[in-house]
Amino acid sequence: MTTDSDAAGSEHPAPCADPAIVADLVPRDRRTQGLALRADESGRTYSYYDFITTSYKAGNVLRYLGVSEGDEVLVVPDAVPEPILTFFGAAQLGAVTRFADDVGEALPRAVVAPAAREDDFDLPPGHKLAVYGDPPSSPETTHWETEVWSENPAIHPATVTGTDALLAAGDRPVTHVDALAAASAVAADAELGAGAEVAVRGSLADPNVVVAGLLAPLVAGATIVLPDASTDAGAAAAGDTATAGVVAPSGSLDATTHFPE
Repeated sequence: MTTDSDAAGSEHPAPCADPAIVADLVPRDRRTQGLALRADESGRTYSYYDFITTSYKAGNVLRYLGVSEGDEVLVVPDAVPEPILTFFGAAQLGAVTRFADDVGEALPRAVVAPAAREDDFDLPPGHKLAVYGDPPSSPETTHWETEVWSENPAIHPATVTGTDALLAAGDRPVTHVDALAAASAVAADAELGAGAEVAVRGSLADPNVVVAGLLAPLVAGATIVLPDASTDAGAAAAGDTATAGVVAPSGSLDATTHFPE
């Protein structure tokens, strides 16, 4: 097995073979210095080491907010690192992420949103709000960054199986095993290699974007890129890829054909 020190000295992790749960993508021995996430608008980057460690911390913040296995976490689908890290943290807890702008009929255990939208969420007792960006105005609201950076990066003591729900989208949840099978197929079809850049242009509210744009790159040891208006993230820019939700050097990526009927 690769040790933490060995992994940190290599560029990108090796591809993850046959992952069954999202936690399989973020074990300690994949914590390398290769780039896992790049956000062009802010200039922020996360190595695999930092990304994986921060995903552990994000999960621990959710647990502090009362989130446990099977609970739903609503995450506003902004194209910034915090929603992505929250998703990976929730998955390791066995919680279900719903990327959406507003609370629907099902009341989530926790909501993670930008600070500018703090006043949009009036949650009842037992349901918590965390915001990122500016500090919250209410003492009842958790500041995502403050709590994440103060958390211990311990691996979560949760029991998660492949048939557990990972994403809530519409009436039908997407399980870990179905999402990861589709992500692995996308990575194989596109011949994604370690360090390849995958540009996420569509909304995370679309499960296809989550699977092809977030999970497939980590399966391959590639880099998730949140491009700004002036960057192309090294991806193809011809034909229909100009408006595709997820783009890699080989062209647009689509996980929908790999989802079970």
